[in-house]
Amino acid sequence: MSAATTRSRTPDRLCAEAVDLARAAAEEAAAPGVVGEHVSAVAEGDRVVTHFFECKDPAYRGWRWAVTVARASRAKNVTLDETVLLPGSDALLAPEWVPWSERLRPGDLGPGDLLPTDADDLRLEPGWTGEDAPPPNSVVSTEMAELVEAEDADVTDRTVVPARGTIASVAEELGMRRARVLSRYGLHTAADRWDESFGAKTPMAQAAPASCVSCGFLVAIGGSLGQAFGVCANEFSPADGRLVSLSYGCGGHSEAAVMPKPLRPAPPVLDSMATDEFSLRPTPDTGSVPSADLPSADLGHS
Repeated sequence: MSAATTRSRTPDRLCAEAVDLARAAAEEAAAPGVVGEHVSAVAEGDRVVTHFFECKDPAYRGWRWAVTVARASRAKNVTLDETVLLPGSDALLAPEWVPWSERLRPGDLGPGDLLPTDADDLRLEPGWTGEDAPPPNSVVSTEMAELVEAEDADVTDRTVVPARGTIASVAEELGMRRARVLSRYGLHTAADRWDESFGAKTPMAQAAPASCVSCGFLVAIGGSLGQAFGVCANEFSPADGRLVSLSYGCGGHSEAAVMPKPLRPAPPVLDSMATDEFSLRPTPDTGSVPSADLPSADLGHS
């Protein structure tokens, strides 16, 4: 270890004793009453010492006032170098800066906002190729690019119609004239996101009387996603206008309120051909009066 290194780690005596000078500098830079007790003194180099003071400002919890003083060689006067507010080990710090592309969340895009897509976005892949196709991963066609370069071009009002017989015209007719389409990775990530919001594992689907695959309010969609998803068209459903999984369900199912018809009794059957026998006199065992108390049949006759 060299002598210079040893001297730099040992605080200069006059600089270390200049606590009052450092405190006065900190109080001048800070608001009144926010400079606390002297914490420590650290040697920054030969005849350079930094004094740390406690910061009492509630907004800067754990921060410290750092005042650096210095002394010239063979001089007896200590001078002020700089005064700053530095965070301590337990200081309250702002979160690290995150690029906008990473901190963007669904719902952040507002009217008038533009969200550019990277050329190497894994969610997209080239849509179609041909003799008059745009370059791979191009977001505009060649015809539209020529319109933009023209001085009198009005891209909002003019539409480029491809010539008949070209690959572009066939793609336009089939609805495939897009520079890029969803890749398999993009399809899977979208399906996982939609299934998490409106899928079979949601509490609403667990309590539903039936799934959306049998609901009359389900609007079918095309493509491979149509095998697992559809659009809900029930205005009273929490998923109205949303893409829902076929295994999702809610209380607004089209057949949930269809009650079974009440059972009706069978109509009475009247047999008009049969006869019923009726006795002219009641039988002895059919009354409330015992037969022994009844008068004989001959009483009252002559």
